[in-house]
Amino acid sequence: MSDLQPVDLRRVRVGIELDNRIAYYEGLNIKASGTKYANPLQNDCDVTIMGLSMATRDRILTDASPFAKTKTPRRLILDVGRDSYGFFRVFVGDITSATPTSPPDVALNIKAKTENAQAMVVASISGGPISKLSSIAQQIAQQLGVGLLMEAQNKSIANWSYTGPALKLVKRLAEMGGVSAYIDDDLLVVKDAKAAVRGAMRILTLDSGLVGIPKATEKGLDVTFLIDRETRLGGTLRLDSKQNKALNGDYKIDQLKFDVATHDEPFFYQAQCSRL
Repeated sequence: MSDLQPVDLRRVRVGIELDNRIAYYEGLNIKASGTKYANPLQNDCDVTIMGLSMATRDRILTDASPFAKTKTPRRLILDVGRDSYGFFRVFVGDITSATPTSPPDVALNIKAKTENAQAMVVASISGGPISKLSSIAQQIAQQLGVGLLMEAQNKSIANWSYTGPALKLVKRLAEMGGVSAYIDDDLLVVKDAKAAVRGAMRILTLDSGLVGIPKATEKGLDVTFLIDRETRLGGTLRLDSKQNKALNGDYKIDQLKFDVATHDEPFFYQAQCSRL
């Protein structure tokens, strides 16, 4: 009997939403990279797809053009995973550009940012003399068309009001003192600034995907590891390194870079973390 273990093949799938219809593309040569932030900065993603038919490529270029007449959402969705457990979502955002690459390898390059369509929307929101933080967060989530994960202390806010670009609502929410607010794909997360998202723990060892040697930073940790479905922006990363034991412990994930490819080596997360 052979001792060889079957290879758990990686999977990468790109979804493109145009005119309220989503088309998924898998089995092609796909590269994707981007950064997600546990703060009001917009998450970003850059995807290159090779192997699309000319008709499909032309349709995407036309419908995703900034000059397209349609006002429906134009979104990019990135799912990755393994054969053993399927896909999980890495990124959702609004398409900001779609361009063809130069010959001979004709490919399609798509860039996207989280909630970018809200940059041109003017929002006007106000509460009573006293409003609960949870009520304000729910108003903002509804305005942005996302779900809400409310884990911050539900303090009272006096004379809440805002008029301006809808995209800056998250920044305004994060300025309330002791609060961390950010968009994670299609979810508004509101939590206490020094706390991690509850129930989100990634235990990182050499056997569970750690790549290279973890590095200390001013706030905590910079570490690279194989992409997985347990890691969550704003969640806890528990490091158990044999090569740098001084850094072992629990950290909060403040920034999460991803770099994946179907026909190349990258399939990693790189996390910037602060010590808990």
